[in-house]
Amino acid sequence: MDRRTLLRAGVAGGAAAFSGSLWAGAALGAPAQPGASPYGPLQPADARGIQLPAGFTSRIIARSRQAVTGTSYVWHDAPDGGACFAAGTGWIYVSNSEVSTTGGASAVRFNSDGSVASAYRILSNTNRNCAGGATPWGTWLSCEEVSLGYVYETYPQGGKAAVRRAAMGRFNHEAAACDPDRRVIYLTEDESSGCFYRFRPTTWGDLSAGTLEVLVAGTATSGPVTWARVPDPDGSPTTTRTQVSGAKKFNGGEGAWYADGTCWFTTKGDNRVWAYDAVNQRIDLVYDDSLVSGTAPLTGVDNITGARSGDLFVAEDGGNMEINIITPDEVVAPFLRITGQSSSEICGPAFSPDGTRFYFSSQRGTSGSSSGGITYEVRGPFRS
Repeated sequence: MDRRTLLRAGVAGGAAAFSGSLWAGAALGAPAQPGASPYGPLQPADARGIQLPAGFTSRIIARSRQAVTGTSYVWHDAPDGGACFAAGTGWIYVSNSEVSTTGGASAVRFNSDGSVASAYRILSNTNRNCAGGATPWGTWLSCEEVSLGYVYETYPQGGKAAVRRAAMGRFNHEAAACDPDRRVIYLTEDESSGCFYRFRPTTWGDLSAGTLEVLVAGTATSGPVTWARVPDPDGSPTTTRTQVSGAKKFNGGEGAWYADGTCWFTTKGDNRVWAYDAVNQRIDLVYDDSLVSGTAPLTGVDNITGARSGDLFVAEDGGNMEINIITPDEVVAPFLRITGQSSSEICGPAFSPDGTRFYFSSQRGTSGSSSGGITYEVRGPFRS
């Protein structure tokens, strides 16, 4: 029995009831399947090589090793994970730099009309800052994707030095997603046998101390789970993912996004999108390319973010260089495609605070090297 048949048999008849208002009552007999996008088909590529649905437009915000539009600040190499933050009447988009030794993160501040006000560094001289996550108190958690990597808490508004948060564990960090309801932060691990963690700060809003836990479950793709404390979050000499017997292994943890009682996270090794139902403490599959009828529209599963409508936006590392949408009614379809950049990956999808603008980067652009990164903005009639 091949993997596709085996997995389909494993989930047949199973239903995943997602908590929260956006996905409430979405009983999935199987993970999401291809269908028509609520935004319609992709149109021919625009002048920047971006295929978008009708009514949407794109612009370039920044290019690696070039000054950000309207500023003298030179944008970093290999732009990766990102997020948006409110800032007065405008907003800020932050972006990591997945470069060894000199990585870090930068920020672009926008005026209320969308024009660029300034750009600046918020983290310097750290190692392969891949993804991360925004906190409810307005900071950006920038994660190092290296063995014994750290999480750094950074300040998008500027003017305050980033702080290393060692209590959040040392491992091959990828993404972080804050759950203000249970006052925990979920963390993914980019290893072929990685784990899914949660960090419980001693005091919510203060990440200097707390308890690191790992998800414990069997080998099934759905069902109830428990959590166990990681004895040594420092991960040396024994890696965090091997310290707890029964810790569930995930094949290459990537992006994470929390909303309405659910943390969605992705695994690139098997092209899956998972849902952790924090209310009922169970996991389920939202998407698996091996369970798709016909050609899978979404491969190279990587960063993920959510919209006010409840739609998930999932970026590809490779694949067709697309960002796909997964709707609450279980439809997966391309939302945009970047042409002429097959040696790159899409990173850092994030919506402006009002949900009207969408940001992302092509990490290596047309050149295929880290010095060729491009950061984009898309505007159009997003669903509310």
